[in-house]
Amino acid sequence: MCISPYLRNFDTYDLQVDNLNPVILAIPVFFILMAAEFIYDHVKQKKLYRVNDAVSNISCGIVEQLSGLFAKIFTVAAYHFIFVHFAIFELENTWYWILLCFIGVDFFYYWAHRLSHEVNLFWLGHVVHHQSEDYNLSVALRQSTFQKMFTFYFYFPLAFLGFKTEWFVMMGAFNLLYQFWIHTEVIKRLPAWYEYLFNTPSHHRVHHARDPRYIDKNHAGTLMVWDRMFGTFAEEEDKPTYGITTPLNTFNPIMANVRPFINLWNEVKRVPGLLNKWKLIWKPPGWYPAELGGFRPPKEVDKRSYRKYDVVLSTGLNVYLLLHYLIILLITSLFLFNAGGLDLLLQISISVFIVLSIAFLGIIFDDREKALRLELSRFSLSLIAGIYLYYIGIVALWVPLLTLLIALTSFFVLRRLTFHQLFAAE
Repeated sequence: MCISPYLRNFDTYDLQVDNLNPVILAIPVFFILMAAEFIYDHVKQKKLYRVNDAVSNISCGIVEQLSGLFAKIFTVAAYHFIFVHFAIFELENTWYWILLCFIGVDFFYYWAHRLSHEVNLFWLGHVVHHQSEDYNLSVALRQSTFQKMFTFYFYFPLAFLGFKTEWFVMMGAFNLLYQFWIHTEVIKRLPAWYEYLFNTPSHHRVHHARDPRYIDKNHAGTLMVWDRMFGTFAEEEDKPTYGITTPLNTFNPIMANVRPFINLWNEVKRVPGLLNKWKLIWKPPGWYPAELGGFRPPKEVDKRSYRKYDVVLSTGLNVYLLLHYLIILLITSLFLFNAGGLDLLLQISISVFIVLSIAFLGIIFDDREKALRLELSRFSLSLIAGIYLYYIGIVALWVPLLTLLIALTSFFVLRRLTFHQLFAAE
């Protein structure tokens, strides 16, 4: 280790963040593991999965990954700017500095995560992850579009200390990957030494609970020592009730991201006085000024009367929506793996198309009576997109032709099936 000579050049530094993203590379593994958990659930009849909720979870993850293509301009680039211009030390490529970088990332993740629960403003960027009322591997993919915009600067101390941008990107990705497998009810408890040192499914089930005694506990990413050290650890005792204290009650991934902002804005308008409005933004969820009754603690969940938000669809419509969703997933995966070779305008256009497609399907899961009208809009949008991509030479002619065939076939199915056959609850 030596004092940095500040000779690095920000403009010429070769930062290949797209090639360093293990999260995108792990997408096939995510879906293999989710499929295995789903099959286990089906065989054991545990009722861990609901199609509408799982699709909503994955859709939120898709929106987050698509927005991440553009957000890295502000997040990773900001870290890199500080590293290039203000790093104090020049750290060598040794295993112990990389290990220390991982520990540092995990430490600052704990504080970014904890404050994302304890500050209303930061909660806007994290609440999406907690909205699901189920707990399975698909919940791990339910990420907020705005999360990074609220927390990226928590990691700046690592840049000042000289931890390289590549290390930061890789360790952050591995920290996130570790947390995928702990979103499950299939694994109960692990050996005591592992439960003490590391985050586990049991610890993270507590974190996702809306029961008052579990709220704002177990913020760790990988290492559980931070929660034990800073007084936010709780053991899993009774079975948790998952979700947030005010349920979202929609499967639309766009509203999942937007509604928290609307709710906080309405609360700010309702609170009297500029000082109180300012305090509300920076205080924990549940805080109100004395004239409005003061802090409102979360209520206990009446598990006898509690019901998850659900809209029952026919088997026919569920199968139809799932098949079309798989097509969107395939398009999304191909796009994410190849986005680096496309120009910015095309990236934006494809991202908007994908987001609108999954939003339309989410709306149908909420309101089945809108299916025919929304699908007609989606088919038209898909066909326009296919023709445009063929026109600019990105895809072959068979792509818009296949799109047209799928659109006509799907619309024919929707028209031919009677309302009762398609929409009536089974």
